[in-house]
Amino acid sequence: MRSQPIEIKWPNGKTTFACSGEDWLLEAKKADISIPTGCLTGSCGACEIEVNGEVLRACIHSIPRTNGSNLKVDFSYDPYWE
Repeated sequence: MRSQPIEIKWPNGKTTFACSGEDWLLEAKKADISIPTGCLTGSCGACEIEVNGEVLRACIHSIPRTNGSNLKVDFSYDPYWE
């Protein structure tokens, strides 16, 4: 049984729909968002995004299950990389 699509609001103002378990990097591409990557193993942190205020590494996480709530994505901010 396939899960219900989850609404995802992206930093560029676009909204897409995806099912839990789908890949963050592929879904971002559908919204014309390019999430930077480095190692693709979760070690370097280049792909960090904030999803509803929780920082995660897009290369190793998939879209989570929700209880009918939407997901809001922001780019993670690290003052040391400025």
